[in-house]
Amino acid sequence: MNIKLETLNHVLSKQLATTITRTDYQTEQLHGGTVGQVHLVSGTAETANGEKLPFRLVLKVQSKWERYGDPDSWRREYDLYLSDLGSTFSQNFRWPTCYHAEMNAEEEKFELWLEYIEGVSGSDLTGDMVEQAALELGRYQGKLYAEQPAVLLSLGNLSIPDLMKNTYLHYRSWPVVYDYIRSADCAFPQHVRQMLIELDEQSDAILARIEQLPLVLCHRDFWVTNLIYADGTFGVIDWDTSGWGRLGEDIASLIADEADINHMVDYYQRCVPSYYRGFSEFADAPPLSDHCVYELILLMFGYRLVEWYLHEEEDDTKAEHLQTLEQIYKMKNDPTFTK
Repeated sequence: MNIKLETLNHVLSKQLATTITRTDYQTEQLHGGTVGQVHLVSGTAETANGEKLPFRLVLKVQSKWERYGDPDSWRREYDLYLSDLGSTFSQNFRWPTCYHAEMNAEEEKFELWLEYIEGVSGSDLTGDMVEQAALELGRYQGKLYAEQPAVLLSLGNLSIPDLMKNTYLHYRSWPVVYDYIRSADCAFPQHVRQMLIELDEQSDAILARIEQLPLVLCHRDFWVTNLIYADGTFGVIDWDTSGWGRLGEDIASLIADEADINHMVDYYQRCVPSYYRGFSEFADAPPLSDHCVYELILLMFGYRLVEWYLHEEEDDTKAEHLQTLEQIYKMKNDPTFTK
């Protein structure tokens, strides 16, 4: 891809804290790219006195697109990086440093030049790392909830508290998934079908319980691919869905979003208590026995997994989506959380 050398030299001058006069670089597309282009930009930068320094940066280019119920999400990361939200992070839980943000209003797209964090991510994260991520998330949200820093009031472009509920109701109103689990042609075991049907029947009461939980700043895409573990700390990327949500929404994502099926129940048993422990270091949390993470997982991913199953052509992948629903069913009466 073509990069403006003037911009690159400016970014590197900030990153390396010295004046850069010349740069040799190459680019490599990184994972993702479903709604934006993400590239690793690496090479050698030359200073005014001839010193040559290696560098690595991430360039994210995002064009306008519209997410259901959240039309301004496409530009949210740009807006957040221009805010003071970065001041709320800790050494152990943070986003990548942004060296330059540029909006092209005419073309409705922006560029973010970000720190490249080298570490462990995605399926390479161990169970201990995932549990630590839950703890650090709890600490971050608990601290913000307790202190209510002024920056929270200044954040204008955040997803709404009802986004999770509205998305569930949208899925429930879609005959493709709603009718399938009630049809004679449904290939799911009866207990899985009944789990989803009971969710619909009890949804008003379930949502009322969830709405009693603390309202916290959520990432809302908090799954393993967006976590980078390095030297005991977590870098968290892709903040375009972030906004106000209920305690536990992000943990539901950590456990169930394109999950490690073989460890889902284990992660559920480990991450929920760790998350609550981290939150409770700073603020009072509701009883752990009333955590609602199981219900949040069903609301957020139940019908989505049905959709993925119906639209998947590969038998192995279809089986994985059904296995994920089976693992969620196993959480229903898990004895780890007793009243």
